[in-house]
Amino acid sequence: MGSDETRERLQHMREKARELADAAGRSSDPAERQRLQEKARRLQSRSEQESAMRSGDIYPSE
Repeated sequence: MGSDETRERLQHMREKARELADAAGRSSDPAERQRLQEKARRLQSRSEQESAMRSGDIYPSE
């Protein structure tokens, strides 16, 4: 995967995480709010991990 493709994919993941967090803030259903918040956290965490791995900050454990 090229660096431009990776950068676009990571940006898309971050945008989706923000959208999910915003949707959670608007939800009146506590269970739905929690589900959306957790999904946003997982997506943001995954994008941060992938970004760090691509920049050489984190090496996967063997």
